[in-house]
Amino acid sequence: MELAYFSGYARLKQRRSGGAGVVLRFERVRAPQVRRFQPLKSSEITPQFLDRMIRALKRWKYDIVSMDEVCRRAVMLPTANRFVALTFDGGYKDVMTSAYPVLSRHGVPFTVYLPTAFPDGLGEAWWLALEDLVARENRISLVIDRRERHFATRSTTEKYQAYEFLASWMRALSPPDLSFAINDLCRRYSVDLAGLSRGASMNWDDLTRLAADPKVTIGSATVNYPVLSNLKDADAQREMAMGKAVAEAAFQRAVRHFAYPFGDRDAFRRLHVAMAREIGLASAATALPAVVEAKGYTNLHELPRVAWDGRQRSLRMMRVMLSGVFFASVRPPRTNWK
Repeated sequence: MELAYFSGYARLKQRRSGGAGVVLRFERVRAPQVRRFQPLKSSEITPQFLDRMIRALKRWKYDIVSMDEVCRRAVMLPTANRFVALTFDGGYKDVMTSAYPVLSRHGVPFTVYLPTAFPDGLGEAWWLALEDLVARENRISLVIDRRERHFATRSTTEKYQAYEFLASWMRALSPPDLSFAINDLCRRYSVDLAGLSRGASMNWDDLTRLAADPKVTIGSATVNYPVLSNLKDADAQREMAMGKAVAEAAFQRAVRHFAYPFGDRDAFRRLHVAMAREIGLASAATALPAVVEAKGYTNLHELPRVAWDGRQRSLRMMRVMLSGVFFASVRPPRTNWK
């Protein structure tokens, strides 16, 4: 990527590979943490990086646009300037406390995809509870597939290995089994799952303040933030439709945009793309990396987004990513859909 930047290759190829623009995906925005064990660091950026990035996007002559404008530009002829849309998943509290002051100061639009159980204090941020538990314990025991398993978590390396294994296992469970597993672990090791989930999430007062800003788009991300591919079809459709309905009732406006929870290849299926269209959504965003093409070549109900790795601080790398030159090799073939 350094070579692509300094040689000018990325900017040279951008006309062919850059499409109409890029939707960027972020999650948390907060000050750097000093802990050695940070398994979710890749999904975090700092307010300082957010500020630098927005300044750079303006300097590079990108149009920073809303999701409504993304949908409009995706079906029209290419414009002179490419666009970037800023989106934030998960409804985290620090989007209000750390990101919003930066975004509002710059006067740029952005979208928050909201899982509606979390502002009510009912959502379970199992990935945060698991992180907290592994960070504090030197040994973890639990039952997996009817067998007692034990994980040594004394060293940082052991903690990362245990977290990766347990997070992958939990993510593959059905929602009832996942809820049972994380609640059982939290009871064993005195982790306040409900308090941790509430503390990390925006409440309705935060969201009402955001929704009052015309630069902010509130999108939906189901009710409970499940991996949709782990649900029966009827349950998946209910999660999608109810998330939209709850947000519309809360904000007294149409909710037109949606993000598949987690959003990668294993998180949703082709059927869910059709569901998003059927319930009247203008777009449904994935976490699959690609540019948004012009002239209707991108399916707006499997909208690609580029997730920025928060462990990186290089704006040069971001500019290469925005050019789209590396996405052709990683864009999944449609025949791989389940």
